[in-house]
Amino acid sequence: MAEAAPSNQDLFTCPVCLDILNYPVTILCGHTYCMGCITSCWDREDQKGVYSCPQCRQTFTPRPVLNKNNIVAELVEQIKKTRIQAAAPVACTAGPGDVECDVCTGRKLKAVKSCLDCLLSYCKTHFKVHNDVNPGRKHSVIDATGQLQERICSHHKKVFEIFCRTDQSCICYLCTMDKHKGHDTVSAAAERTNKQRQLGQTQRRFQQRIQEREKELQELRKAVETLKVRTDHIRQQLAQQSLVIVLSRLCCHLYMIQTITEIHGLAGFTLGHLIKKSQSHHE
Repeated sequence: MAEAAPSNQDLFTCPVCLDILNYPVTILCGHTYCMGCITSCWDREDQKGVYSCPQCRQTFTPRPVLNKNNIVAELVEQIKKTRIQAAAPVACTAGPGDVECDVCTGRKLKAVKSCLDCLLSYCKTHFKVHNDVNPGRKHSVIDATGQLQERICSHHKKVFEIFCRTDQSCICYLCTMDKHKGHDTVSAAAERTNKQRQLGQTQRRFQQRIQEREKELQELRKAVETLKVRTDHIRQQLAQQSLVIVLSRLCCHLYMIQTITEIHGLAGFTLGHLIKKSQSHHE
């Protein structure tokens, strides 16, 4: 009976870990493995100095240099993407401000996770498929973000995990071995904690200054209100004093008028009496 033809998945499965190939390398006998898997196998054969293919057992001396098989790598990525796209998406459509799923075709769904190894963002369903496609491999996964490229070293294609205090920039671990060798470096997490602490201190200082300015403003408002009350009181006092002066002058004026009137009346009475008396003498 003829043997069944191997499936595409079998062709791109690593014979060592039995998972789909990750960073595939093809050795001299033609068999392909994950870079990490064949490296681990040959590390165990270093003492013998003879390196063999885990499948056909062909031996090599000296240890062959391993290079990525770009053609196989592209085919593996296509298979991964095809398997992910085959899953039925069940999630909400991405709206304004949301990160879109990079795998969804047509209607883009809201991404929930981003993979720093794949440099892709996934909706809930496609993230599950991503984990199924990469069983046993621990990828660096974060909450969905639309700035994946900003988290990857453009030179080494590795995740930024270290902060260089000398150059004030994020770098990957390989950068510490060349351009940033000998620089003052800390883990990105430690620097983030330090920056958050500094930011907290700055925020507290600004908050204290704001409270001091608010207190000064409150005292100034209180002083203005007190001045207004005093001004109103002085105005009332002046108004009352002015009224007293006016009334006093009016009383004096009325008294003078009354006095003049009385004098005038008395003079008229006296004059009339004298006239009558004078007339009586002439008679």
